[in-house]
Amino acid sequence: MMAKQVRWIPQSDKQWAALLTRADETFFGGAAGGGKSDLIIGMACELHQHSVIFRRLYPNLKEIIRRARELIEDDAKENKSDKIWTWPDGRTLEFGAVQYEDNKKDWQGRPHDLKAFDEITEFTESQYVFITGWNRSTDPGQRVRVIVTGNPPMDEDGAWVLRRWAAWLDPNHKKPAKDGELRYYATIDGKEVECENGEPFEHKGETVYPRSRTFIKSLLSDNPYYAHDAQYISVLQSLPEPLRSQLLNADFTADQSPDPFQIIPAEWVRAAQKRWAQMEKPKTPLTSVGLDPSRGGDDKTCLSLRYDNYFDEVHSWPGKVAIDGPVVAGLAQSVVGDNDPNYFNVDVVGIGSSVYDSLVTMYRNVIPFNGAEGSDYRDRSGRLKMRNRRAESWWRMRDALDPELGENLALPPDTELLADLCSARYKVTASGVLVEDKEEIKKRIGRSPDVGEAVIMALFNQASWLMLGE
Repeated sequence: MMAKQVRWIPQSDKQWAALLTRADETFFGGAAGGGKSDLIIGMACELHQHSVIFRRLYPNLKEIIRRARELIEDDAKENKSDKIWTWPDGRTLEFGAVQYEDNKKDWQGRPHDLKAFDEITEFTESQYVFITGWNRSTDPGQRVRVIVTGNPPMDEDGAWVLRRWAAWLDPNHKKPAKDGELRYYATIDGKEVECENGEPFEHKGETVYPRSRTFIKSLLSDNPYYAHDAQYISVLQSLPEPLRSQLLNADFTADQSPDPFQIIPAEWVRAAQKRWAQMEKPKTPLTSVGLDPSRGGDDKTCLSLRYDNYFDEVHSWPGKVAIDGPVVAGLAQSVVGDNDPNYFNVDVVGIGSSVYDSLVTMYRNVIPFNGAEGSDYRDRSGRLKMRNRRAESWWRMRDALDPELGENLALPPDTELLADLCSARYKVTASGVLVEDKEEIKKRIGRSPDVGEAVIMALFNQASWLMLGE
C-alpha cells in the first residue's frame, strides 16, 4: 500500500506548537502574516478526517481556497459548487460561511473532527459556540479540536474573543497564562468557570468534563516567507494606528484614540462595514462608479461600484498592468460591462485625462474629477467651507458615514479600505478646509490610499453642480 504523500509540514516553531498542543480550543495568531491560513489548511489535510474551515463572508473565502488548491494539488477531488474536497480514503475538507446570525443553523448536526475559524473576531460568540457544539468524531482514535486564527479585534463586536482568551490577552487578568499554556474551563449553572485541571468532577449529580484552551501568538517574524519581505512589512508599517500595532505587533491593547485632525473616524467606517456584512447586495441598477487611475510605480488603479448605499468590493490592478489610458479604460469596462451608471467619476489628474477620453466613448455619464477645482461646499454645520473638490469629496464621505445623520452606507469589510478612509488629515485655512493631497499621505503612510479614494469618488455626485454651471 502506497504511503500517503505529505503536502504540508509546519514552517515555524509557532506552527509546530499549535500542531502539537493538546488544547481542545486553540487561538493561533495575533499579527498579520504569521502563517495562520497555512496552519489550518495543513492540519486539515494531514491530521484530520473531516474538517471545515469558516470565514464570516463568502467573498473572503477566495484566497484561502486558492491556497488550499496549491497545497492539495490533485490529491483530492474538488467539488467547486459545494466547496468540498474529498480524498480517495474518504477524508473531507469543506469551506463555509455564516454571514448572518441565523446561518449558524445551517451547520446544526454536522460533525467535524476539526472546526477552524479564520479571522475569528469577525464571528459572533453565539455563532462560534453553536457551531463548535458538533466538534466530534465517531472514530475513537481521531483527534478532535477547534482552532481559530485572527488578529486583535477592531471593535466591540469582536471583543468577546478577548474575554474568551482573557488569561492570555488581558494584561490585568488575575492569573495570566503563558503562551501555549493549557487552561481548563467548564460551564456550571449557565456560567463559564475556570477549573484547576482537566479532571472530570461531579456537579449536582452530573459528571462535568472540562475543556482545555490555549493561545499561541504568531508574529510576522515567525513566518519564513514574510519575515524578510520588506515590501509586505512596509505595508503593515504604513497602516494608521491602532491597525499598525494590531497587525504588525499583535497588540491586543492598542490605543483606539484617533488623531484629532483625522477626517473620518475609524468606528464610523467599521459600522458601515458591519452593515455590509448584514445585508445582501441590492438588485437595483448600478448607481455610480468611482475610478482612481494609478500614477505608475507601486500605486494601484482602483474601481468602486455603488448600488444605492451599498458599495461592492473594490477592483484593483497594479501600476505595471494599468500602463496607459486606453488600457485602464478597458480594465474598467471589463468590470462595469454594459451597465450605464448615473455617473462615472474619473480622477483626471495625470494618466486620468487619457482614461477619461477613452471612457466617454463607452458610457454616457462619464464625469472628470479634478480635486484642485474650487468648491463652495460646507459641512453639515455650515461652519466649515471646503477649499476644493478634494476636500469636498472627503467631507461628503464623512457626512455620509455619520452614525446619526448619515446615509447608512454599507462598505466592504476590507482592512485596506478601512486604513485608507482613516488616513487623510485636514487643516483649516483662511480659504477653507484643506485635505492633505495624495502625495502627502503617501509620504506619511508609505503608500497611496487608492482603494479609499475610489470609494469616495463613487459616492461623490457631481451632477448637481455640473448642471448649475451650464
